[in-house]
Amino acid sequence: MPEATTQTRVVTLPDGELSLSWAAATDVGRRREVNQDAVLAEYPLFIVADGMGGHIGGEIASASTVERLKAVAGKDAVSPKAIEKALARAVEDIGRHAGTTDDGTGTTVTGVYLDAALDEPTWVTLNIGDSRVYLMRDDSLMQITTDHSVVQELIASGRLSPEEAENHPYGNVITRAVGPTECVTPDYVRLDIVDGDRFVICSDGLTKELTDYGILHFLLEHADPGEAVDSMLKAAIENGGRDNISVIVLNARLSGGAGIDDDTAERPQVAAQTTPVQRPDMSAANGVDTATASDAGSSTSAD
Repeated sequence: MPEATTQTRVVTLPDGELSLSWAAATDVGRRREVNQDAVLAEYPLFIVADGMGGHIGGEIASASTVERLKAVAGKDAVSPKAIEKALARAVEDIGRHAGTTDDGTGTTVTGVYLDAALDEPTWVTLNIGDSRVYLMRDDSLMQITTDHSVVQELIASGRLSPEEAENHPYGNVITRAVGPTECVTPDYVRLDIVDGDRFVICSDGLTKELTDYGILHFLLEHADPGEAVDSMLKAAIENGGRDNISVIVLNARLSGGAGIDDDTAERPQVAAQTTPVQRPDMSAANGVDTATASDAGSSTSAD
């Protein structure tokens, strides 16, 4: 199992300094022969891509997508326009591998980036597929992204409970992916920068083996991102390791200013998609104060 190394960076913002620390790791798991996940953890962009299709088709899709997004991370600013251009190029790259990819080939793309180009910098999450971004704030955990999956649609329509979804036969079928023939637009959620926030970006190989309470437990037990990543990865493998497993943990500490999130009440409000997860001994829930989202695109693929 690979060991995650914690990296750090200090970013100067209009109202102070943001100290970032992060770590990432990916593992093939116990049952798969090939790791079709790909990870990008380079400031200001943190991405997990979970590929699917054929023996190496998924590996080609996820690697091509991460490589194109890596070029975006190397520029001065990340934006939805830049991300979508990179995804369009990744679609072209995937399509060039006609001998090893087909209509079932594709990849999820999920992550978060720091948008420091605005007068009031924010985090922005992006998502295509069923990999996830979680936010831990004030010792509670919330899933920020919404899965693009058949099971999630059944839950949203009230036809399936979250408990029933855990063993549903369509549990691996997603409804949106980056594939060889069509580029889809990610969902975006904009979040205020708050001191002490911690993000987890992961493929479903982690969430198949760890509950949200399990993820929160390891975050609370390990302040260092590298230690948190290693502990989650080890636990997921010990719990079965049925799929490739990828996880990024990103910590943010804000200092030196009056606070970037002081005017939260004045910003547009969008209800969170899921219920916050808390310590078992806590009775109240703290959610994400502010988020704005956009939604477009549709495709069908199987994970």
